[in-house]
Amino acid sequence: MIRRGIVERISRRHAARLLKKGGFQPHLFRYWLTEVPDPQRAQKINEGCMLYMTAAQAAQQGERTISMDEMTGVQALERLHPDLPMTAGHVLRREFEYLRHGTLSWFFNFDVVTGEVIEPSWGPTRNEADCLAHLQRLVASDPAATKWHILLDNLNIHQSESLVRWIAEQEGMAQETLGKKGKYGILQSMETRAAFLHDPTRKIVFSYTPKHASWMNQIEIWLNILVRKLLKRSNFSSIQNLEDQILAFLSY
Repeated sequence: MIRRGIVERISRRHAARLLKKGGFQPHLFRYWLTEVPDPQRAQKINEGCMLYMTAAQAAQQGERTISMDEMTGVQALERLHPDLPMTAGHVLRREFEYLRHGTLSWFFNFDVVTGEVIEPSWGPTRNEADCLAHLQRLVASDPAATKWHILLDNLNIHQSESLVRWIAEQEGMAQETLGKKGKYGILQSMETRAAFLHDPTRKIVFSYTPKHASWMNQIEIWLNILVRKLLKRSNFSSIQNLEDQILAFLSY
């Protein structure tokens, strides 16, 4: 106000009163998203809902319906001093200072029919090779399954070249028919690879949530429970201790 010549001088307190009266809060800001329209949004939402609705019936035919997602950079944090327990009139108090023991990245599968989280994978990284190894392990866990329906988000490793090549191998397709990544054929782009992986005639079918709609993925509910009940409230003395506690939570 002084720089603009509106007033010669003004106190900090008076400026605060004027801002409050006008409803302005310059010390605060809020994030917002310029959403990129997904032309297939309604179709993907309907398809995801149908997968959930028909999962139990499909299971009677030997089909598996899985909601899958990752949790990256899960930190093994050890507080320098023990928590002070909750008492009347006081919430649990936690030491601010902590030691970092490293991180783990996790892949989780939520069985839509049983409500169980099955065949998790974890390690120091979350890349294309990790994702492929995780999915191969998942499918190998039930050789008797007649079909796999896997719902996930649009992360690039969920539509990778190695994933397409693995599915093609499962279907008995020649690798030379897949084209070249970034050039032509099935491997050309993420869109062409996703279309191939989404083919409902295959034994393993991948369905993708719309952009900015990962809330459709049921595993997100379980991940929220994991964060609230374990990761935010526990103390981890090492990477191994973090791994042990998460696996114990899964078994609980």
